[in-house]
Amino acid sequence: MKYSTEIPKAEIDENGFAKNRGWIKTYMSRNEPPYEYFGATMELVYKGVSVGQYSYIDAPEIPDNDDIAIVRSDDGKQWRYVPDHRGKTVFNTENQASYPVDYLGEIKTGFTLLAPATKFDKWDGKKWVTDNQAMKADQINTANQTKHQLIDEAESKITLLDRKVRLGMATNSEKTALRAWEMYSVKLNDIDTDTAPEIDWPIKPA
Repeated sequence: MKYSTEIPKAEIDENGFAKNRGWIKTYMSRNEPPYEYFGATMELVYKGVSVGQYSYIDAPEIPDNDDIAIVRSDDGKQWRYVPDHRGKTVFNTENQASYPVDYLGEIKTGFTLLAPATKFDKWDGKKWVTDNQAMKADQINTANQTKHQLIDEAESKITLLDRKVRLGMATNSEKTALRAWEMYSVKLNDIDTDTAPEIDWPIKPA
């Protein structure tokens, strides 16, 4: 017929070339590895010409899982489906350093999506295992530091208040405070830091 209201559709031969001028729906990938799929479009092709580079006429199946990405195979012959962990956080199994995932595919060797529970966790090949001995040692060390800091503070208060009492310059409230700080200091010295972190620290005098 002389006229047509239909949009001409292109037919593609077995070699990938158009048999006629027309439009065809194509499915595009990005132009660099891993050639991730990013949408469909209508493409005008001419007789004897193939569709554009990184455009394909076979439609990918859309996964129902956001943790799956669609990519084109390196040879451009088929769509492939790979894990998509982008935006998640991975942890270095050697030092617990965390990084955002910015790539497609399986998690790289030496990293895991499992978060360590403590800074004393060690990777056993499948999961994090807490080194309780190291954690206990750190808790005791922290308690010792806290104890020494509090004792130093108490002794500083006691030294000044005791001097005022000896010089007859202390008020009644300061005399009471001296006794409170001395009792507080004794209680601090009696603390067994080996029980950390279950330590009942004495209340500091007002």
